[in-house]
Amino acid sequence: MKDSYPKHGKGQSKGEDHGVKSNQQIPVTDSDVTLVTSPLTTPTFKIPIVLAERTLQIVVESDISLYPPATEIKRVKKHVFLDQVKLVPVAFAPIGTTGFFTVTRAKLFVGGHIRKNIEYASADYNAPLQDRIANVRFSGFAELTADDFLNPPIFGVSENAEANFVNEKTQMDARLDKYFFQNLVRYNEQPYGELVAANFFELDFSPHSTYQDGSFHTLREKIVLDLTVKVLQVQQINVPGGGVVSVVPDLLPGITPPPAEE
Repeated sequence: MKDSYPKHGKGQSKGEDHGVKSNQQIPVTDSDVTLVTSPLTTPTFKIPIVLAERTLQIVVESDISLYPPATEIKRVKKHVFLDQVKLVPVAFAPIGTTGFFTVTRAKLFVGGHIRKNIEYASADYNAPLQDRIANVRFSGFAELTADDFLNPPIFGVSENAEANFVNEKTQMDARLDKYFFQNLVRYNEQPYGELVAANFFELDFSPHSTYQDGSFHTLREKIVLDLTVKVLQVQQINVPGGGVVSVVPDLLPGITPPPAEE
């Protein structure tokens, strides 16, 4: 039995692949990068500091309409989108006489929505799978105490002062047309949040009982969401010991780390 191969088209020689474009890559040279050594023994950096990393449990219930009606839910994919992660301080401790304070208690507000992609089968015979995208909104807050902070937030407080003068002619009353004002405004770095993880526990069902192969127009969902967020603030820190500052960022590691050298 002879092997059969596809015949070449007219004017096409063996080994040619028409319609596929390729470019030959030219090797380039690489060299070492000169590292710059900091002359400071204790340099000061201004970098994001992790204030807290917390897992908040959010419970939400929703009704999602389905059209055309569904006979069976095939798959539900979920993602979280955050609209806000806001830290509101409610208790402070002074940092000496600097005019700055550390936060000892705060409220952490979160809000956003769960994007749900629902794939389901309809009652039509041999119909394709239907796709329904719904946004389920949520919001809430959590109490953060001093023990919950990995590093405390730092805030500076603005100050206002006023001085009044006596009437220099009578020495008996105040000058209502003469004042001295002093205003000190401190500008703070705003704490912000980052989404770390979302763990969903979910029960989906029709609010009305259906018979076998029956259809339903509404999908009721009871969701328990364990939402992990990171709260950060840009702060100044001193790093003792100096070190070497590279002008090129380190390479990002892959998903699978390379094997250790023997």
